[in-house]
Amino acid sequence: MTLVKFNSKPINALMPGSNDVFDSIFNETLSNDRLVARVPAVNISESENNYHVELAAPGLKKEDFKLNLDRNQLSVSVEQSSEQQDVQRNYSKREYSYSSFVRAFTLPESADHGQIEASYVDGVLKIDIAKREEAKAVRRQIEIK
Repeated sequence: MTLVKFNSKPINALMPGSNDVFDSIFNETLSNDRLVARVPAVNISESENNYHVELAAPGLKKEDFKLNLDRNQLSVSVEQSSEQQDVQRNYSKREYSYSSFVRAFTLPESADHGQIEASYVDGVLKIDIAKREEAKAVRRQIEIK
């Protein structure tokens, strides 16, 4: 049995480099899901008194975020639109950019819905959700008899 190496990129002798251009266009639009790439990464942790949610969203302002609490569902959403206009020679070019996302988190029953605080510093949205008193870990020294 003979193994033959297959080159998946055909070489175009008439227009060198044209395949690279088309490959980059098709790879960006068809194979990469841009919506997934725009959803920010989230870290969720727990301490003795709080639950912590950290959402990496650089380039935004704190005014861009909307936090909503509906029963035990906490949702973080952003909707941005920007418009650039570049006038050159006899034509006008406009570029629109829309970016939006929604992340929703179901809070545990031990979360205190009345004590949720959020801050946005250095591209990270930090949300602290306090625990109810009965959910906090009880620690004490046990005497040995």
